[in-house]
Amino acid sequence: MIYIDPPYNTGNDFVYEDDFKDPMAKYKEVTQQTTKSNPETMGRFHTNWVNMMYPRLRFAANLLRDDGVIFISIDDNEVTNLRRLCDEVFGEENFVSELIWINNERGRSIDKYISNTNDFILMYAKSLDNLAINYKRESGEHLLKEYNLKDEISYYKKGDPLFNNNSKFNIETRPNLVYSIYINKKTGEKRCIDEKYKGINGLWVLPQENKLGEDWIKVIPPLRNTNGLIGCWRWGINKFMEENEQELILEQQNNGKYMFFSKNRLTGDNEKLSKYKNIIQNITSASATSEVVNLLDGKFFDHPKPTALIKILADIGLSKEDIILDFFSGSATTAHAVMQLNAEDGGNRQFIMVQLPELCDEKSEAYKAGYKNICEIGKERIRRAGKKLTENNDQLELEEKQPLDIGFKVFKLDTSNLAKWDSTPLENAGALFQRLDAIENSIKSDRTELDVVYEVMLKMGIPLDYKVIPTEINDKKAYSIGEDCLVLVCLDYGKDGITPEDIEAMCEFVPAKIVSSEQAFKDDTALSNAHYILKDKGIEMKLL
Repeated sequence: MIYIDPPYNTGNDFVYEDDFKDPMAKYKEVTQQTTKSNPETMGRFHTNWVNMMYPRLRFAANLLRDDGVIFISIDDNEVTNLRRLCDEVFGEENFVSELIWINNERGRSIDKYISNTNDFILMYAKSLDNLAINYKRESGEHLLKEYNLKDEISYYKKGDPLFNNNSKFNIETRPNLVYSIYINKKTGEKRCIDEKYKGINGLWVLPQENKLGEDWIKVIPPLRNTNGLIGCWRWGINKFMEENEQELILEQQNNGKYMFFSKNRLTGDNEKLSKYKNIIQNITSASATSEVVNLLDGKFFDHPKPTALIKILADIGLSKEDIILDFFSGSATTAHAVMQLNAEDGGNRQFIMVQLPELCDEKSEAYKAGYKNICEIGKERIRRAGKKLTENNDQLELEEKQPLDIGFKVFKLDTSNLAKWDSTPLENAGALFQRLDAIENSIKSDRTELDVVYEVMLKMGIPLDYKVIPTEINDKKAYSIGEDCLVLVCLDYGKDGITPEDIEAMCEFVPAKIVSSEQAFKDDTALSNAHYILKDKGIEMKLL
């Protein structure tokens, strides 16, 4: 699942201006400033916002799994344009809902004509055919008073009648769903007989008389007052014969006629399942601000989203083992909400938060409190929220409760850790020698070994949440990636560089690959011997 709360196009706080010719250079530039204005007087007021959103939505669509779903928060300034964008990117056929979040029941006083009380959340599927969303769950003793009937399956109450309430569905539009149901008064045997026929006017006719005699009760769909046509059943004959004993109740009504009603069930855990509605209420924007202020001991972030809101969306779109991505992370509300959900139901949902490190204004309370950029606020929120949830976790009553995982890793985007040859023209030989000296070591001098380990993981397609375990091999420091040492990385020279004996020791970890650098080996002979040793043991070597 993806949830994003992009910058609303208010004309003031507009930061993301892309330059795809040199994205890394542009990234460095953007992270050294706060916001750019996009005034309404500008002729491209809406275009600028749409141009910012379009590539991000395309990327989001590529990242989503086939059964994935995306939620996007927006206000009424750009909701129409966002809907058009999403129709193009995700396909109009994959639109699910436009949720209305009542975030300020009193209305906003700053609105000029009508006080707005809500924002919108657009919901699109990657593929509506594959979409699997969750139902709302409700539990408690009060339900058993309402669902007071019980069979061998579960508690239930009388539900909807078997006939279709929609007048558009009738004997003319759905003749395959119109048939007579006979019930034997003595044995309870049920028979379905298709008795309808075409009248002389070309319309379908369903006989009213009981053709099986007095020992049988005949039940047919009722006549509709709205159009004078016989209605139709919600089930076909096959489904009725397969499920009626288990899922239907036969009841005689006040008019003496009989009707089948469905059993409206609780689950085996005595929970009520119902569809979520497209209106979200009783969660205010003000509650989100208070939540962050109380957690961080200060107002360091404007307009955060409430964790209760994200929990509802996650409850709709995620299973207990799924991943949620938020690439407008802000104060990391999404991470907080996911950890809270896991604490409540024992789930193992994971989050990925992405945020440009926009600098905090030096006059802001956040900057004075030590938060130099937005990412620092988000990281501290995750730490504090995790600590608070862990302290409260002992109070939760969960069977086979697992320890709450509140750990997270932080990655910062940068250029490669590997030295790259600069091919720009030189004026003299001295500059050439300096350039040659700079790439004598394949790894940049200002980077750590762990920096390189994670670049290796990225380039080999190894998930970044795999464990990285530091280990000592002889006098060298190495890093084992994955529980079973999928890859072993060793860049440590030690006293004399990596020797064949070190390689032999590394092979005892039985990695699929060993990654090192040419400079880390004692000499060319040691490097050659390493190749032969590893070839013998079927282990691949990669040199940086």
